[in-house]
Parts: sequence; C-alpha cells; structure tokens
Amino acid sequence: MNKATNQELGAGKTKYIADGVSNVSLNYIESGDGAILKDVEGNAFIDFACGIGVMNIGHSNPRVVAAIKDQAEKLVHTCFMVNPYETAVKLAEKLCAVTPGDFPKKAFFCNSGAEAVENAVKIARYYTKRPAIVVFENAYHGRTQLTMTMTSKIKPYKFGFGPFCPEVYRMPFGDEVGADKLKDVFIKKVNPEAVAAVIAEPVQGEGGFIVPPDGYFQELIKICHDNGILFVSDEIQSGMGRTGKMFAIEHWGVEPDLITTAKSLAAGMPLAAVVGKAEIMDAVHPGGLGGTYGGNPVACAAALAVLEVYEEENMLEKSVVLGEKLWARFKTWKEKFGIVKSIRGKGSMVGLELVNTKTGEPAADETLQLVKHCHNNGVVALSCGVYGNVIRTLVPFVITDEQLEKGLSVMEAGLAKIDA
Repeated sequence: MNKATNQELGAGKTKYIADGVSNVSLNYIESGDGAILKDVEGNAFIDFACGIGVMNIGHSNPRVVAAIKDQAEKLVHTCFMVNPYETAVKLAEKLCAVTPGDFPKKAFFCNSGAEAVENAVKIARYYTKRPAIVVFENAYHGRTQLTMTMTSKIKPYKFGFGPFCPEVYRMPFGDEVGADKLKDVFIKKVNPEAVAAVIAEPVQGEGGFIVPPDGYFQELIKICHDNGILFVSDEIQSGMGRTGKMFAIEHWGVEPDLITTAKSLAAGMPLAAVVGKAEIMDAVHPGGLGGTYGGNPVACAAALAVLEVYEEENMLEKSVVLGEKLWARFKTWKEKFGIVKSIRGKGSMVGLELVNTKTGEPAADETLQLVKHCHNNGVVALSCGVYGNVIRTLVPFVITDEQLEKGLSVMEAGLAKIDA
C-alpha cells in the first residue's frame, strides 16, 4: 500500500473533515522525536509550538511511550466511576504533592483543559453556593459553551456561537491596571456576595503571553478571600514547568484554592485535572463529578511517567536554561528589528509582540507572514494575542542547542524580511 502524500491527505481532509477545523500547516505529520517532527513525505520540522504547549518533554519520550504500551497491554478502559484502578489513585497523590499549597488537597480527572475549567467552576459554585464568576480581558479558557463565554477573543472562538452563559463578568488584567480593579467590578457589575470564583491564567497564553507585575496576584487573592471568593489558577498552558516553575502561579508565592492542569500533564494523552483544597473538592455530593473517560488508565500511566521524567531528568532546570537562551536572543532582536515592540512571558513561555514600524499598530499581517516563513523553512511556529500580533514560542525542553540555533536562525531571517 502506497503512503499518502500531503496533497492527497489535504484533499481527504477537505472532503471529510468539517471546514470549521482549520490548519496552520499543510504538512501531515507522521512521527515525532524530541523537538523534531516528520511529515508523511519525510520533511523534518523543528517544533517551536509543542502541540500548543503539550509536548514540553518532547515527542515520543521513551519512558512515556513505554508506560503507555505497558498499561495498554493490561487495561485500556473501565470508567473510574464503575471499576476504579491504581494509576488514577497514584496520579492523584502525585498531583496533590506537586501543586502549590501547604494544605490537604484532592484531585478530579477529566479529558481536556476546557473540561477542567468547567469543573472548577462547578466545584466553586457548589462550595460557595454563589452563581457568578469573574474572568479577565485577553483570557482564553476553552471552546465549550461556558469556557467560550469566559474566553475574551471573539474571532475565531466566539463568533456566531451565542447566546453565551450568564453570570460571567470580565475585568482588565495585569500591568494595564492594578488588581484592585476587582473592587470596581463589585461596584459596577456584580455584588461580591454573588461571586463564587475569580479565574485567571497566571501568564495569559492565547491572549498574548501577558504577565502581571509583582504583587498582582497577592493583592487579587487577598481581595478574593476578604469577600469569601475562591481563586482558581488556570495552568493549562502555563503549568508543567513551562515558566521554570512547576506551576506559574508559584512565581508570586501564593496558593490557589483550585488549580487546573492539562496539556503537558500526560505528554499528548487526553488528560486534565482539577486539584484543590480538600474541603472545597469534597463539597460536591457523590456522583456530582465524573465522566466516562476521565482519568483513563492509559492517560494516567502516561502522566505518572511524565512526572517521573520531571523528577529524574531535571525538566524544570532545562526549562529555566531554555528560557534564558530565548530571552537573550530575543533581546538582540528587539534592538535589531523595529517591528519587535516587546518581549513577553516568563521562563521558556516567551513571545514577541510585533507592531507596524510606521503606524505602531499591531502587525497581524506581518506576524502571519513570519509564521508562514517559519513553516516554509522547517520550523513550526504559532501566533497568538487578541490582535494576532504575537509570535509565541513553546519549545520542547529537550531541544538540542543545534536544533534551537537552527530554528532561531530561521525565525531571525523571517524577521529581517518583514522588518525591511
């Protein structure tokens, strides 16, 4: 049987997959190893996207692959709510240990980041007996009806999909304003006694790698707790070592009431979790939380292997070193290219904000050109930001110096073209 080409698979995609599913690249990937992807025609790509932050420890990590194979040979599925199993219990114990907070914790497993956020809202509402939640400008929390409501950007995420869910209120984020703007929300939009939770990404991902200033979350959480409101840290993209800490909120030295994690938790297997104070997590009645596939045995085995890799192969240290290299290179680009307005992010979660050199407006078209240049020259790159003018780099921690230099050289050449 002859192997299909990229063009043939593209034709099949057009014929059989809904047009609402778009692609950044037209190359159909067949295999991955570390920081390298290969398509069905043998073309190799340096992955600066990590499957949107999913493959922090690299593609096809041998320990994770072995764990998946071993578990799949023994048990693939029962549904934890019907017949429980060991991998989920062990993983819950591990997550309660590695998440921030010096208090008893419990965990709940589901399939995706959006599901984790929805369940965090459910738990917060149940515990507080309050309906409202507060989210932020530039936020991204998912594509389900509730998480889409919580997400800030209209196109492509919300356009045409209304009406949206009630009792979701929005406030500015980060260095635009102080955390005390939450008090304005209480005056102008919603009574604080009706608010169950404030939900924030410590570093906003899809919104453009926006980081609030020192002291921001300390003040925000104090206001929350003074009003009986829970604080939920959405770590789906910023967690699992991406910023140099296991979870990004640790940079501010605060302890969330609930935390959501997914993406790199299981190195590509569909798994997400809500972890939080035991008192809060236990508030929900038995049977109130669940799902057919949540905490699947194979996905949990993969996540246990991932956590072993973090512990035994210095992944946090590798993330820190990678971040230092990226920041150093990007700073030279900011000095060299007028189109680079700012460098955003924390650790190895770092992006470049691009603006038009003549008007100062967000350079969305030029950003798209740079993404295409990277793909055409063997580097997988992504854009983000409300205005589509931020290049985000989510490089696997295991990338070699040679691969990193090659990828950065491609990106630099692309910047030179669009800066001219």
